[in-house]
Amino acid sequence: MTNPYSTLQDYHFWFKAMTAPAPGHIDPVVKYKTIKATDKVSTMGSCFAQHLAKNIAKSGFNYFVTENPPPGLDNAEATKKNYGIFSARYGNLYTVKQAVQLFDRAFGLFKPDENIWRKDSVYIDAFRPQIEPNGFESKEQLLEDRAKHLACVKTIFEESDWLILTLGLTEAWRSKKDGAIYPLAPGVAGGLFAEKDHEFVNFTANEVIADLKDFVQKATSVNPKINILLTVSPVPLIATYENRHVWVSTTVSKAALRVAADEIEKIFDHVIYFPSYEIITSPASADRYFQDDLRQVTDIGVNHVMRMFFKHFMQEEAIKEIDKELSINSVIESNLDGIVCDEEEIERAIKQAGF
Repeated sequence: MTNPYSTLQDYHFWFKAMTAPAPGHIDPVVKYKTIKATDKVSTMGSCFAQHLAKNIAKSGFNYFVTENPPPGLDNAEATKKNYGIFSARYGNLYTVKQAVQLFDRAFGLFKPDENIWRKDSVYIDAFRPQIEPNGFESKEQLLEDRAKHLACVKTIFEESDWLILTLGLTEAWRSKKDGAIYPLAPGVAGGLFAEKDHEFVNFTANEVIADLKDFVQKATSVNPKINILLTVSPVPLIATYENRHVWVSTTVSKAALRVAADEIEKIFDHVIYFPSYEIITSPASADRYFQDDLRQVTDIGVNHVMRMFFKHFMQEEAIKEIDKELSINSVIESNLDGIVCDEEEIERAIKQAGF
């Protein structure tokens, strides 16, 4: 006797898709599209997006970087200044609202009132507080660098064939004057926090859905050919401002982001969700995919994510060329080398203050 489940493929069933395969071979990717070798692939988002960026750049994909270091700057210094970390020097974009506002600033649609912070004797870009480790010597220098940066961002939106956006957080700090969203709270890496000027915000699932829809529509309006690949970072919050346990805030935040990604994928044909979050947090990982701090993702976890990504999105001939690097025990790129996280500045600031 037949039933509605009798014709479904193996990935519909827990035993066939999760219990039976070896942990490193679990493959939750169902929807995918081949990325051509000539396609320009750009990245933005939270810290975890950097793992994708680094491995994509080394894999044979056409990794699209519009903001390159000046001649003569060595690799170590270039990394400190965030060159090559993402497709442009925007630093970590933790919330979808940040990504929307980055688009708006690049296309002259939004000019935030509070956009430069002081830190001792130097100036800090409020939207890229970690870009210049030693700060800018003058406002003029900062504004000149920002203008070049936003021109590069505009090029990313206009020319990318693929844009990979990793969703990281729902918590943020917002200007009460014009709604500008900052990657860090004023006072952490520059500027001064004032209750009359700044407020904490934790975006709901519905708000994230609205922002993500806005982001996709805006990106598509300037580049109809663009494909958008969404991922959710599996990295837990380093701190929460909500009056609850940080693990509870983490689960709420990731749930809202995952729901939003699912809703947007259903609306737009050119949006695909890639389940890196599910791979890392899978019960089959048996604690092997997180470092001892229970937060940073291990090399073996990143490697599993990248194997699944290359398997489904790479052209077959390109997969054969890097087949040895896609093995279970190898690591394409160490996951901690050069990873830059603005969020960790919160922890450093707390320790320096003696709390």
